[in-house]
Amino acid sequence: MTSNRHIEQLTDRVERLLLRHEELQRTNALLTEQVALLQAERDSLKSRLLAARARIDALLERLPAAATKDSA
Repeated sequence: MTSNRHIEQLTDRVERLLLRHEELQRTNALLTEQVALLQAERDSLKSRLLAARARIDALLERLPAAATKDSA
């Protein structure tokens, strides 16, 4: 009887561990997807920032020329 009970306890524990493992795999998959989305958003924001910086630099380059034209 004791060995049967021990086997049942082990079986229950293994089943709980398997369920927990499956749950952790699903959670990991969701987190991996979330990381990929956030990385894509970061890359998009970096690209937009670089474009904005380029536009600002272009505007700054035009300022001295515009200022000398106005004073002439």
